[in-house]
Amino acid sequence: MTQRDIEEEAIIAMIMMRAKAIGEKDAKDALSFHTDDCVEFSLAPPLVYHGKHEAGLQAWFDSWEGAIGGDVQDVKLTIGTDVAFWSGLVNMTGTKTDGTIVDLWFRQTLGLVKLEGRWQVAHQHASVPFAMDGSEKAMLNLRP
Repeated sequence: MTQRDIEEEAIIAMIMMRAKAIGEKDAKDALSFHTDDCVEFSLAPPLVYHGKHEAGLQAWFDSWEGAIGGDVQDVKLTIGTDVAFWSGLVNMTGTKTDGTIVDLWFRQTLGLVKLEGRWQVAHQHASVPFAMDGSEKAMLNLRP
């Protein structure tokens, strides 16, 4: 097994554990995979978050009825010595507490750093395309 294979396995394991924590709506556990000074460009306002915001993430989790489901496609992982990038199309599914059914595909990129032998999320960017026809409407119905 090469060093790249070892790093790839470690990164995938971390991303899977993080995804499990998100699916189970455990903000503390989900954020344990982030650096203290992480930067996030989320689907929700504001334009940028700096650092970990456990209370805000848990409040968002609490707006879901049951687990948050998901899937990924078109995943790409680029690995350096102590920096890596993961990108993919993410499908978020579930039901909100107000009864709204969510089935949303969005783009996500994670910037990862290896600190003290552990891969962590230092940068997260999620987005959906918007209509370029002047309406500027979010394109929430796109599927891969």
